[in-house]
Amino acid sequence: MAGTKQIKTALVSVFHKDGLDELLAKLNEEGVKFLSTGGTQKFIESLGYECQAVESVTTYPSILGGRVKTLHPKIFGGILARRDNEGDRAQMSEYDIPEIDLVIVDLYPFEQTVSNASSSEQDIIEKIDIGGISLIRAAAKNFDDVVIVPSKAQYGELLDLINKQGATTTREQRQAFACKAFGVSSHYDTAINRWFSNK
Repeated sequence: MAGTKQIKTALVSVFHKDGLDELLAKLNEEGVKFLSTGGTQKFIESLGYECQAVESVTTYPSILGGRVKTLHPKIFGGILARRDNEGDRAQMSEYDIPEIDLVIVDLYPFEQTVSNASSSEQDIIEKIDIGGISLIRAAAKNFDDVVIVPSKAQYGELLDLINKQGATTTREQRQAFACKAFGVSSHYDTAINRWFSNK
């Protein structure tokens, strides 16, 4: 298959965990290593799988009340590095940046929070996802090397692929996920813009 790449390491950072367990089980069966933070890391470990903490890669804890967790050069370098670029590979080695082949994200529920009449302005603002949307854009940009699963709606789609062809994807498949990812980010930002416009 053209442009086939192996998934070896997955960064998982999700709000909704329902439906994720089956996908994680298959990825684990295929030998994929997990990298995560906070509640998602605890969820993965509760299923009996090993999961490396993002903090152990970045050497920084989750800070500012959880506002900054994955936003770090070692994480984004691992996603954005071009695997066939000699300079990128040299810098990954120099700065001990791990390759991240799969990013699974499910964003904070901004629209649901806005639609809840009891939500305060601060509740709504805290549901503006920063790290997740950045991970989506980075992974989608580097679809040549990275698979992006941008919402729980795509958990099953990736699971179907892995069931058929193992932990590998073609460039065409990665591009299709990237297209959906930019659709998710566009919809999300449009919802945020609409809320600010109506304030």
